[in-house]
Amino acid sequence: MWVRSGSTGLDPKQTAFFQSQNIQTKIVKTQIEIVADKKVITKGTKIEGGQSALLEKLKIRPFSYKMNVKKVYEEGSIFSADVLDITPADIRAKFQSVITNFAAISLATGYIVKPAIPHLLANSFKNLAAVTFVADYSFKQADKLKEAAKNAPKASAAAAPEKGGKKEKEVVEEKAEEADVDMGGMFGDEY
Repeated sequence: MWVRSGSTGLDPKQTAFFQSQNIQTKIVKTQIEIVADKKVITKGTKIEGGQSALLEKLKIRPFSYKMNVKKVYEEGSIFSADVLDITPADIRAKFQSVITNFAAISLATGYIVKPAIPHLLANSFKNLAAVTFVADYSFKQADKLKEAAKNAPKASAAAAPEKGGKKEKEVVEEKAEEADVDMGGMFGDEY
């Protein structure tokens, strides 16, 4: 808290009080005037009687009172006051992190829980689509994937960089490779 320079409206008999607070003053037209700004109170420090009296004489009321929570007590447990600063977004993020970990553990152990079901369905679709590439069987969604795979070499050939002013043609050999497909123990044969 600063006491600003200027007229105080107090009579010259009060100069000794200002001198005890190390505030430079001068008398102008029978009133005390503060010569320079002076910081008298710092946040977080204890206010002494002289400082309080000075602010009272100058009719400055900078004080506000509130409760600062240090600890929280609930059902036999004591928590830090930082617990009160948690927002709903923080709770959602923490919950999402736990669900993600829960699903990952489920997928790794083979013990199925609800959060892992979307991942299992996606992996099953990938496995079914992979089978259609080497088998005669197909379905509508796999047909779209096959079509995209056929067009991929053409798109990459068109995007190939030019050398000597001519585009090089790429020869794409199709090889049927066996893939080690992990079905995630869906049929109980994980051992």
